[in-house]
Amino acid sequence: MERTMIANIAPGRHKVSGFVENYRNKRTMAFIVVRDFSGKLQVTVEKEKHPEFAQMLENLTLQSVVTFEGEVVANEYVKMGGMEMLPDTMCVESYADAIPIKDDSDIDVRMDYRWIDLRRERNHAMLRLQTVMTASLREFLLEKNFVEIHTPKLIAAASESGSDVFEVKYFDTNAYLAQSPQFYKQMAMAAGLERIFETGPVFRAEKSYINKHATEFTGFDLEFSYVTGVEDVMHMEEELLTYMLTRVKEKCGDEIKELFGMDVVVPTLPFPRMKLKDVYAELERRYGYTVPDELKGDLTTEAERMTKQLCQDMFGHEFLFITDYDAKERAFYHMRDENGVPQGYDLIWRGVEITTGAQREHRYDVLKAQAEEKGLAADVEFYLQFFKYGCPPHGGFGLGVDRLTMLFLGMSIKEAQFLFRGPNRLTP
Repeated sequence: MERTMIANIAPGRHKVSGFVENYRNKRTMAFIVVRDFSGKLQVTVEKEKHPEFAQMLENLTLQSVVTFEGEVVANEYVKMGGMEMLPDTMCVESYADAIPIKDDSDIDVRMDYRWIDLRRERNHAMLRLQTVMTASLREFLLEKNFVEIHTPKLIAAASESGSDVFEVKYFDTNAYLAQSPQFYKQMAMAAGLERIFETGPVFRAEKSYINKHATEFTGFDLEFSYVTGVEDVMHMEEELLTYMLTRVKEKCGDEIKELFGMDVVVPTLPFPRMKLKDVYAELERRYGYTVPDELKGDLTTEAERMTKQLCQDMFGHEFLFITDYDAKERAFYHMRDENGVPQGYDLIWRGVEITTGAQREHRYDVLKAQAEEKGLAADVEFYLQFFKYGCPPHGGFGLGVDRLTMLFLGMSIKEAQFLFRGPNRLTP
């Protein structure tokens, strides 16, 4: 008999398989809550009718894997969907030892046993969210004639600056793990692909222990040609995110609210925009927050956090585009206007930066000069070649799937990944 997922159970004969989430073994009856990825079902065993189950019921433990076949009937006293199974066959696929963690165990202990921790309902919901999120991002872009590419993660030179990359042995030479697909996204523009996106691993060799940092995470990046300015890039991102949030609210909103207490808010368009100097002026005027002038070319960590309240107070919105950063704080490949202001932005959501985007510099001579200004010309010589033979004006941005998940659900980055990687975490 073919297995039925519990979410699809209706009265009638079925076969179900899953983990034992709860188990009460009474003198004449046994009550077993079976959980698969889709839901839970109560299985009720009348022992007198099934003496052949006796030994299995005696040895059964929580988190063992079981399969039952039998009749599913309505029962108004059963809380889980008002149905229960009355099995006539039982198989214990795998007995579980005593579980070494609990829901309230320390986060690092739970990470040691992540495959068990992932069985929790919250973590199943987290992975469903990620699935809907990435599928809707793809859906939006495919409708706009983007193509998906897959760029190499082993590279010959450091991606952007040479500072925060992992070096690996590569036969008789050294290679690096890519900290961004940025250069290859732009190569695709020089190749005439015009609209591309990629989902893949990103590596950052930063010894940081803050809540939002991981040394490996999943990036969702896109790039597109024939932009007329950075506003085109910002408009593409706000439309993309609004589409994604709409789909997430439709498919996961109730579950997210129930399990995490978080509302999925579909934003209005357009997203608010502020220049960096105006952000600092408003933070000082409204909340008395000040920073030294020498730090005002970039957004401080505290200022970033405070933009959550600022955005709500000024715009009633969760998102904020911040523009006009100092050139020394931005990547060399960001286009600059006639005043030397980078044509890029950060997008802040709920007080956390989720994107750095920009119109890129596509003119070879200008790009080379900006790389030389930052002392990177030799390191990025291979990249500069992409622009010697004609390249359209273009721009793009990247999103961290794990960071978005973290902000959706109000959890730490460790919990927002299938398996976390950080300075002190390489296993399991």
